[in-house]
Amino acid sequence: MQTINEAHFENVLGSIQFSPIATVISDPNLRDNPIVAVNDAFCVLTQYPPEEVVGRNCKFLAGNETEPWLTDKIRDGVRRHSPVLVEILNYKRDGTKFRNAVLVAPIFDDGDILRYFLGTQIELPEENWDLFPNRKRHARALVGDLSNRQRQVLQKITQGRRTKQIAHELSLSEKTIEMHRALLFRKLNAINVADAVRIGIDAGL
Repeated sequence: MQTINEAHFENVLGSIQFSPIATVISDPNLRDNPIVAVNDAFCVLTQYPPEEVVGRNCKFLAGNETEPWLTDKIRDGVRRHSPVLVEILNYKRDGTKFRNAVLVAPIFDDGDILRYFLGTQIELPEENWDLFPNRKRHARALVGDLSNRQRQVLQKITQGRRTKQIAHELSLSEKTIEMHRALLFRKLNAINVADAVRIGIDAGL
């Protein structure tokens, strides 16, 4: 197992600290893929303080009515190092149930080595629990407005690839990839990578 690049971890950590989206970072190189970083938005959403989150697998949010087939879908995505998006029933610290739109996406380093998983959570209002098909249609429409190259870049982002890797795989310069990335973020109204990945998964990339 290769040593984790501390500078890379700091970059990943910095990307979630001030995000308004509840986010955790887990380390698949450690036993049971424990959470190694968490932002304030996650603690506010779930009511768990950081010291009760770091070091645990995110499955602690599951409860009696959590759908086991959706838990299996997340586990399968982690096993295959593939992004996965599910809307699963979870529980807050006080036992309150909530419908959680969970995104789990791999993060690779420049050597194509899996380093972390990024996990984001969005609480869905109860009246919106049945709107998933509409959101998928909306995502497909947004992605349909992208250029072919922008869709290729979004697909690579959705797969957890970084700018340097995308540039290599598409035989383009990093500066060109950054340009396409900025444009597609604007077209998708994506605030950050997690937003873009959610849209990409919803659109079927």
